[in-house]
Order: sequence, then structure tokens, then C-alpha cells
Amino acid sequence: MAQKTTVQLIDDITGEAIEDGKGRTVTFAVDGVEYEIDLAEKQADKFAQALDTYVTHARKVGGRRAAAATPSRGGKASRDYDPKAVRAWAQSNNVELPARGRIPADVIQRFRDSGK
Repeated sequence: MAQKTTVQLIDDITGEAIEDGKGRTVTFAVDGVEYEIDLAEKQADKFAQALDTYVTHARKVGGRRAAAATPSRGGKASRDYDPKAVRAWAQSNNVELPARGRIPADVIQRFRDSGK
């Protein structure tokens, strides 16, 4: 007799079931303690936006782990801005910015303040 085990993610914030491919498990660490939380896309986006200011100013201290066997958002970036749009805005406004690499937080903020 064959058995089939199904794993159903439940959004840890709303308590609702997450449809396949419509959420993910987010791993994060604070003060040396690692946490995991299962979130639907909407909650995962809110989480990323809430941390954006801190992540933008933080130093990365470790590499990214291999992809887990949990659903993801299909490669969608967790940032709430389009780097190409920021670079185009910077170029058209004579803001000095390297063509590659990390975009400084102050440039991102100026882009946001411009209403673009």
C-alpha cells in the first residue's frame, strides 16, 4: 500500500492555508537567534517592506543558503523599488551612481521623495 504525505503551509499571521506557490517560509535572525515564519505572498511582502530600511543599511555577514524545498514567490525581488528605474532617474537628475552594484540608501530615498 502506498502512502502520500502532503505538507500544507499555514500563514502564521492570519492562520489561513497558503495555496501551493502562493507563499513561503521566511527565515531571519535577530540578536543571534534564528526564526522561521510561514507567510502568504501578501504577508511576505509586508514583512520585506517592514525590514527594507534596516536591510538597506545593514551589512551582509553570510551567504545565502541553498534554496529550501518551500514554495517561493517565483524570483520576485523583495525590494519595493525598481533598480533600473532608480538608475535611470539618477542619470537624468545628474546623481552620481555607479552602473553596477548596490544603490546607496540615500539615492533610493531621493528617488522615492521625487515621486517617481
